[in-house]
Amino acid sequence: MSRLTYYSKLIFPVAILAAANLQAQVFKTKDVALREAFAGCDTIVRKVVFLTEDQVMAIEKDARSKVESKVVAYYVGHKGDTTVALAFFETTNVRTKPATFMVLVRPDATIEHVEMMAFYEPFDYLPAERWLRLFQEKVLDDNLWPQRGIHGITGATLTVRAITKGVRKILATYQIAIQRRK
Repeated sequence: MSRLTYYSKLIFPVAILAAANLQAQVFKTKDVALREAFAGCDTIVRKVVFLTEDQVMAIEKDARSKVESKVVAYYVGHKGDTTVALAFFETTNVRTKPATFMVLVRPDATIEHVEMMAFYEPFDYLPAERWLRLFQEKVLDDNLWPQRGIHGITGATLTVRAITKGVRKILATYQIAIQRRK
């Protein structure tokens, strides 16, 4: 085997991996997303809730998803004395790389908006904006699952599952740890 053949066999796979990583992208920063999401609001307040063990168990039961942290940060948009919505950011691994998305939740525990913030998997697995709109007006119930109220994406089954589980976990966290405290 010539040196050129030997080195090309070593370099080609590295070049392929590097090219795949070039697709990874941050679409929007948290600050920009919050400004856009709460454009009509007077104030945006960052809050943190520390989950108890009982809350973690209840969230995992309702969401049917594992809670990775007992510390949950979220943002509340206010217009005057009225809470407009709450914004949660979730980072989850799709296959082997992370995806970050924002979920806007209305005070009545319905989803207003889901938006991708960053996606590090190949773009073939990136959900389209129209697919993310499927979450609008949804609540935490048995319809909030792939192949029920959320249809699948051909070739991106893991993305569908990861985002749906994340949304379910956010809604359960809101209902159990935030909404019930008021």
